[in-house]
Amino acid sequence: MDLFTHAEKANREKSLPLAARMRPKTLSEFVGQSHFLAPGKLLPRLIAARRVQSIIFYGPPGTGKTTLAHLLAIETGGQFRQINAVTSGIKELRESLQWAKEEVSTGSSRPILFIDEIHRFNRAQQDALLPDVEDGVIALVGATTSNPFFSVNGALLSRSQLFELKPLTESEIIALLERSIADKSRGLGMYNIQPQHEALAFCATMAEGDARRALGALELAVLSANTSPIVLDVDLIRESMQKKVLQFDASGDQHYDMASALIKSIRGSDVDAALYWLSRCIESGEEIRFLTRRLVILASEDIGNADPQALPLAVAGMQACEFIGLPECQLTLSQVVIYLALAPKSNSATTAIFAAREDVRQGTVIPVPVHLRDGHYPGSKRLGHGQGYEYSHDATEGVAAQDYLGVDREYYHPVSRGFEVELAKRWEEIKNRLKNRPT
Repeated sequence: MDLFTHAEKANREKSLPLAARMRPKTLSEFVGQSHFLAPGKLLPRLIAARRVQSIIFYGPPGTGKTTLAHLLAIETGGQFRQINAVTSGIKELRESLQWAKEEVSTGSSRPILFIDEIHRFNRAQQDALLPDVEDGVIALVGATTSNPFFSVNGALLSRSQLFELKPLTESEIIALLERSIADKSRGLGMYNIQPQHEALAFCATMAEGDARRALGALELAVLSANTSPIVLDVDLIRESMQKKVLQFDASGDQHYDMASALIKSIRGSDVDAALYWLSRCIESGEEIRFLTRRLVILASEDIGNADPQALPLAVAGMQACEFIGLPECQLTLSQVVIYLALAPKSNSATTAIFAAREDVRQGTVIPVPVHLRDGHYPGSKRLGHGQGYEYSHDATEGVAAQDYLGVDREYYHPVSRGFEVELAKRWEEIKNRLKNRPT
């Protein structure tokens, strides 16, 4: 490398964002993900043995997926090529595969092809990778923020090692911030910075596990400060933290995970947790109709007759949200979620219909008792249909003690909560009357 090229490279690196400049150059510098990077874990063993083949890194932004891909190339001595599934088509993909074959033919270490946002490749593009992955021509490293079991085809997934990256802890992010402040060659060490621990902790908290966001806020705070020394306090960091853009894909796992958390929090009667997950759904742009549909289902599935008002309230909430829309319908959603979370819970309606339907599918078909059959059409009397039927409204307390099924079955098992306590008493009385009917 000549002097001019070296100077050009140095200037280019200085112009990079702090997060890019502080990217680890060795695996030992990498922070976080000890659940698969700690000594003796699978990935370090694969690197040491130079047996890295196909890998998919899955996790939220700013957790180190791209950095790890670069480090794999460094640690194994292989050439590195990166393409983005959003901007690259099948032509670029085939060119990259041909490049990998040429690298192998020269006797070089197995090259690493890094595909960022691999979930954005369609099925045909993902299938095009399979022959070279199977032959071991390339070490494919894919990165995705979406659940690969939803977004990557099964054939490719079955041939790859899957590593889930988790959000960095606050202590890990604070360590990164402190390293960046002290580093004079790549970080901000050339500035006279007086960091307050409370400010670094605040930055780490607000970053929510995203190292890139934390480092971006730190760099903005330092570069925008007009004092010397730079007192890095909470107010300066707060001004430098941009509004969090929530990661959300209406067809991905975030969609289902947050809806699941909302429903399970309501089912568990934790009203505060339910309101948090409702807010996350709203802020992420979740479809309001989807939310109200789930709440209506829950009203029957998890509350049922323990509080018969839950279902009409959920339905009214659904209609109100459809009528008024956002932002006002957030008030309606809040009211419905609070009521459902605090309502007594019963899944007896759910278990009853599941048990009855399973009996219909698996059991012997029960014929309709003759006295319950339709007796209104011509000729029904000749068949005896409807004969012996007792009209319930003419019976004592409106319960006609007759056989309604022909066999003994029990599907409904009321719980001892809420209004269902009253229904249980009533059902017990009715069952006794039915069992003691004249034969």
